[in-house]
Amino acid sequence: MVRRSVLFSPGNKPDLMRKAAESEADVVVFDLEDAVAPADKQAAREAVREVLAEVDSEREICVRVNPIGTSAAADLEAILQGTPPDSLLLPKTESAADVRTVDRLLAEHDVELPVLSLIESAAGVLRADAIAAADATAALLFGAEDLAADIGATRTSEGTEVLYARERTVLAASAAGIDAIDIVYTDYTDTDGLREETAFAAQLGYDGKMAIHPDQVPVINDAFTPSDEDIEWAERVLDARDRTAAGVFEVDGEMIDAPLIAQAERILERAGQST
Repeated sequence: MVRRSVLFSPGNKPDLMRKAAESEADVVVFDLEDAVAPADKQAAREAVREVLAEVDSEREICVRVNPIGTSAAADLEAILQGTPPDSLLLPKTESAADVRTVDRLLAEHDVELPVLSLIESAAGVLRADAIAAADATAALLFGAEDLAADIGATRTSEGTEVLYARERTVLAASAAGIDAIDIVYTDYTDTDGLREETAFAAQLGYDGKMAIHPDQVPVINDAFTPSDEDIEWAERVLDARDRTAAGVFEVDGEMIDAPLIAQAERILERAGQST
């Protein structure tokens, strides 16, 4: 399953949720947490349950519940009375125990769902490897804004204040063999800035990026979709590998070894998933 773009839509806005489900985002998240005021939570749960029953989308439909220890149980009690989503997004994940707790809550409703764990606190960053290794965790997402608030950092356009945490998150996801999803780019009108930051996320090793507006989705999808040139290079590498018994060989004047073979395999895997 490819998760290049993860688009959030407020859980108390049924029309926006339906519109998001028709977008080109790989994952659409109906948000019961930050996008919904406390007084509107119950109405949002009912709206999410109704839209889940209505939508017939090729997208991965996900619901962001509230954190463990607040109202995650109430969220699940409401939305799982009807059609379940394809996955669950757990905000402020701080330990593998948080993942196990939400997995247990799901089991109480006879439902098993992949959990997308959002890392957005100092505790979550330091335990990212254990969170990634939890059985139910299918992806790690990195939330820079909440992390900066948690540690008292000042957010800058350069992002150096969260770079270590951003890199640690992608390393933990990679070690566990799961997806890593990068931070939100908050200025949805700045297409050039989004393109530059998404390219940097791809260089870091991220598999996708969160979005807060449908207009961001095409830029993100493009950045995480291999180019024709990359695909052709990968095909030449794997073809050459299949025609030699050598551990190291040459393609287009470049020495190819095991890491570059793995890179070529990943490019073709991504290309196949993105079509």
